[in-house]
Amino acid sequence: MSEREPSELLPNERMQTQALEGDVTQIHRGNQYADEGDTFTIDGTTFEVTDVRERTLGDLTDEDAQAEGMDDLEAYKHVLERAHENFEWDDDSEVVLHRFERQ
Repeated sequence: MSEREPSELLPNERMQTQALEGDVTQIHRGNQYADEGDTFTIDGTTFEVTDVRERTLGDLTDEDAQAEGMDDLEAYKHVLERAHENFEWDDDSEVVLHRFERQ
């Protein structure tokens, strides 16, 4: 178990604020940035990483998008395309789920 910087998992202030508000409870990243049991702290609130596992973009659902603060999967795809240069959604692309809970 390690203490992580919040920006390692949640790359921007908006997502960190959404985690504090309970609107973001997981994030998918291209690589693994934490292990189960790791913690991070935002404004005095500690979160524990409860689930880390590999998935593909094709596995993602509207529920996953909502847990990442989006309205639905289409909105999630749009944000990824805007945020990452030369990004194309490929259902077979591997990603790593990081799920976390407020402690």
